[in-house]
Amino acid sequence: MSAPALTADEIERGYNTRAAVPDHPRWFERYAELSAAACARFPPRCDLRYGPGPKETLDLFVPAGGARATFVFLHGGYWRALDKRDFSFVAGPFVAAGIAVANVNYDLCPDVAIATIVDECARAIAWVVREGAGHGAAPDRIVVGGHSAGGHLAAMMLATDWRARGLAADPIRAAVSLSGVHDLAPMVQFSFNADFRLDEAEAARLSPVNLEPRSAAPILVAVGGDETSEFLRQSRLLWDRWPGHRPAGMDGPLVVPGRNHFSVVADYADPDSALTRATLALF
Repeated sequence: MSAPALTADEIERGYNTRAAVPDHPRWFERYAELSAAACARFPPRCDLRYGPGPKETLDLFVPAGGARATFVFLHGGYWRALDKRDFSFVAGPFVAAGIAVANVNYDLCPDVAIATIVDECARAIAWVVREGAGHGAAPDRIVVGGHSAGGHLAAMMLATDWRARGLAADPIRAAVSLSGVHDLAPMVQFSFNADFRLDEAEAARLSPVNLEPRSAAPILVAVGGDETSEFLRQSRLLWDRWPGHRPAGMDGPLVVPGRNHFSVVADYADPDSALTRATLALF
C-alpha cells in the first residue's frame, strides 16, 4: 500500500486532526475529567526522572498488590504538544488488572527534533528495566503503547537496538500503535513541519515502515473508524509492512467503530472497551 501522491491541501485535510474534529476541545476536557478520577483512585508517583532533558520524567502508577507487568504509555500531540498528565486516565484499567503504568513525558518539537524524542522514549524504557523494580514496576514484562505521535514512537521502540543501549536482551513483550503515523513522508509537506523540521531523508529514516523490527514482539495496530482516510491508511500500512508482528488471532488492524482521533484514546478509560481488552491480551 504505497503512499499516494497527495497535494498540500490533501495532506492538511488528512493530518490536521483538530480541524477534522471541530469538537476536539470537548475531548480535552473529558481527558482531564477521566485523568483526575484515575489519579484519585490510583495516586501515581509523579515526575520520576529517567533522563537529563527538561521533560524526561514519568508518572508511575503501581497496583497495591504488586505489579505483574508494566504498560509504558507514550502520549500524542504531534511530537509538539500535550503532556503525560493529560492521559493519566489510561492507567485505570491496567492498574486494576495488576499492571503498573509508566506514563511518559518527553521534550517537544521545536525545542528538540523527533529523533531526539525517539531516543528519549528508549531511555524511558531502559529506566523501567534498570530502575523500575525499585519503584514498584515490573521490568521483565513490558508492553509499550502510544497514541498518535506516541503510536509512531511505540513502533520505533521495536526497531531499537537495545544491546547498543546496554541492555542484555530486548525488553519489550508487545507494543500498541493507536492512530499512529508510520510513514513520515507526508509530514515534510505538512504545515506542522515548521516545528518538526523534517527533510525527506530524515522522514524516511524515522519511518517505522522503512525499518526492520529488531524485536520479535507483536504490535497491536488500532485506529478509530471515523478517523481521516490518511490515518486509516497509515494503520494499514504498518500492518502490511510488518506481517511477522501481528498479534495472534487478528486479521487486520483493530478499527474501532464510531471513534475519531480524539475519542478513540478515551476508550482506554473503559476496562470493557475493545481497545483495552485487546491491549490487556498482549500481556
